[in-house]
Amino acid sequence: MTQQPFELPTFYTPHPARLNPHLEAARTHSTAWARRMGMLEGSGIWEEKDLAAHDYALLCAYTHPDCDADALSLVTDWYVWVFFFDDHFLEKFKRTLDRKGGKAYLDRLPAFMPMDPAAPVPEPANPVEAGLADLWARTVPHMSADWRRRFAESTEHLLNESLWELSNINIHRVPNPVEYIEMRRKVGGAPWSAGLVEYAAGAEVPAAVAGSRPLRVLRDTFSDAVHLRNDLFSYQRETEEEGELSNGVLVLETFLDCPTQEAADAVNDLITSRLQQFENTVVTELPALFLDKGLDPKSCADVLAYAKGLQDWQSGGHEWHLRSSRYMNGGGSAAGGAQPWSPFAAGGLGTSAADLRTALTTAGALRLRGATHVPHQKVGPSRIPDLSLPFPTTLSPHLEGARHRVVAWARRMGFFGPQPGVPLSDVWDEPAMVRYDLALCAAGLHPDATAEQLDLEAAWLAWGTYADDYYPQVFGRTRDLAAAKACTARLSACMPLDLAAAVPEPVNAMERGLADLWARTVGPMTPEARGAFREAVDTMTAGWLWELDNQALNRIPDPVDYIEMRRATFGSDLTMSLSRLDHGRRIPPEVYRTGTLRALQNAAADYACLLNDVFSYQKEIEYEGEVHNGILVVQNFFDCDYPTALHIVHDLMTSRLEEFQHVAAHELPVVCDDFELGPEAREALDDHVRELRNWLAGILTWHRDCLRYTEPELRHPAGSPGWPGTPTGLGTSAAHLFRSSVAVAGTGTGAG
Repeated sequence: MTQQPFELPTFYTPHPARLNPHLEAARTHSTAWARRMGMLEGSGIWEEKDLAAHDYALLCAYTHPDCDADALSLVTDWYVWVFFFDDHFLEKFKRTLDRKGGKAYLDRLPAFMPMDPAAPVPEPANPVEAGLADLWARTVPHMSADWRRRFAESTEHLLNESLWELSNINIHRVPNPVEYIEMRRKVGGAPWSAGLVEYAAGAEVPAAVAGSRPLRVLRDTFSDAVHLRNDLFSYQRETEEEGELSNGVLVLETFLDCPTQEAADAVNDLITSRLQQFENTVVTELPALFLDKGLDPKSCADVLAYAKGLQDWQSGGHEWHLRSSRYMNGGGSAAGGAQPWSPFAAGGLGTSAADLRTALTTAGALRLRGATHVPHQKVGPSRIPDLSLPFPTTLSPHLEGARHRVVAWARRMGFFGPQPGVPLSDVWDEPAMVRYDLALCAAGLHPDATAEQLDLEAAWLAWGTYADDYYPQVFGRTRDLAAAKACTARLSACMPLDLAAAVPEPVNAMERGLADLWARTVGPMTPEARGAFREAVDTMTAGWLWELDNQALNRIPDPVDYIEMRRATFGSDLTMSLSRLDHGRRIPPEVYRTGTLRALQNAAADYACLLNDVFSYQKEIEYEGEVHNGILVVQNFFDCDYPTALHIVHDLMTSRLEEFQHVAAHELPVVCDDFELGPEAREALDDHVRELRNWLAGILTWHRDCLRYTEPELRHPAGSPGWPGTPTGLGTSAAHLFRSSVAVAGTGTGAG
């Protein structure tokens, strides 16, 4: 290797690594096992000296310091297998750019992980198949069926997403930061490692909470920190020897257009942020989860032991990276531990944290900025960069009628004026809703909608926007999180999967509106589609609770957590679901579950969410004292000013839009071929892409032409007298509707 391309940064490692005493037994066992599986001499991939130099037993002894000898040997075998797979796939398919052969190779592997341990498996054709069959048979008898399902899924993700890496190498494409983080979780295998933590720690996560947000965040923050740390140590090997484009340092170096050292330092800051998110989740979210789910003491202890196991893995994985010959660790402030272990050496076990004061000072500054934001700072009018979409906006011909009808619907539901017995609930009045012009948004999202469909979609947008305004005003200003949770539970009860089931008597406009919309929307749906649609609404309302928690603590979110939760709080799944009602049954469900479809939808969602943050910056920061805005999150993370953060956000929007177009043009056709879809399903996928383009164009047009984010609206919000005169231009006929709606209503309702 040539000289190191950057100096390793000072890492945040507050928990010293510990070494399992059964290390030598695991080394001996794993070498013999690898030879039996055909991974060493004659494999064309490794010789014994390669395995010895990589020292995966040392990795597992660091990352699982407390398990017994048998468990350590089995876990070590799993890691020998997964690293052999990585090198085997690289040699056979990545270097040769053989995607077809790689897919056929990967398609066989799930057969070696049967849910029934007694089920037969195919005859192994290579060391990867032989190793997987052996490991699965030795592991699953100790674990529940739920764990088997989760672990098999994470293993398949780990294997199959290698095709994504191969596709990106084929077209010489460096992913954008958000795309990279999401795909790296699957390709990098840390969620897979988290599953082995459950086995090694003897602490299986209870099925009742395995899919909850706190457990997901623990797994994802663990994964991100593990993968990004690996990227720092493997940058030189991957970029100089392997031609790899999926590396976090390279991703930020390309995205920020900065020197390699600055990109490496930014990656390290992101590692620190993710570790702090992990710590915050353990302290603030797990106790509430235990209470909400009514977990018994043993289940609570298992979850905490699992969290401790993930923490041990972080510390041990870092220590191993400092010692393994596989990685760049020959210099820089973190290299003190890069020598073989000795209890007497200055660089001995755990002393990679010797410069802990510096690491904690850096980490503390990041944590302090996130918790000491001063709200309601004057920022001036939102600055809108040059936002251009390659998709034209077409508006429904039923727009004008929908404008009148959605206001009338909101009036019937009781949106205007205070709710009975609820302080601060005078959220909207009728003139304000007219100015918001949500029918314009619906008309752009679904230009081909019938009048009835457009009325329904405009009402959903009105309900979601009203509720999104209601939560921070009624629950946020009072810090009444218990009332917010109770309200959220009642909203979910307004959406029964059994349409014959009784619905609670609505006590406010939100419940009345949701019950009405649910009944009008889900009748033609299959039970499965109905459940998915309710989950989309529940995801959005749960996101509002997450915002209230952060608001109560005055905590600016971690960047990755923000991007992922913003999709929920924006209602992305809900509004996208509305456009799928007509053709969802023509696309096989397994296609909707592919990473490609999710990547397409997430890229569109992120563009729209950040677009909203750009337009609403002044409204949220100056007038509402919010901490949930992408520009503010970037300002906090990079410690930069508004214009710089806006530039970064705009670049991210641009890169997400480019990814959307790339996935639609290049990855969707591959999915169609992989699933051998017929003409009808392919046409439905094309329709879905067109609908997402309309979704994006309609959202941009609405933000430009509605009056919700203008200075006059911010100075004179709902219920305030003296709103100024009517502007002109596309979409501003909504302001003219002000007078006609008042005439129809007979009075200008709302007083607050």
